Amino acid sequence: MKIAIGADHRGVDAVNNLIDMLNREGHQIVHKGQCDARQCDYPDIAYPVAQSVVDGEAEAGILICGTGIGMCIA
Repeated sequence: MKIAIGADHRGVDAVNNLIDMLNREGHQIVHKGQCDARQCDYPDIAYPVAQSVVDGEAEAGILICGTGIGMCIA
């Protein structure tokens, strides 16, 4: 499965671990909204992931932030 994934600054470690796991499972990952440990806004990450699913670039999307609420709102 082709999966778009992204995280804000609070989810960087989790998304990196998840990418490794999904790659081992044979999934193709499209990493959107590269955010390192510096602070970044969740809407800047959520939109590209959602758009890649809408556009058919990915079959599914995974968004990670501190609580999950911000990504849901976006």
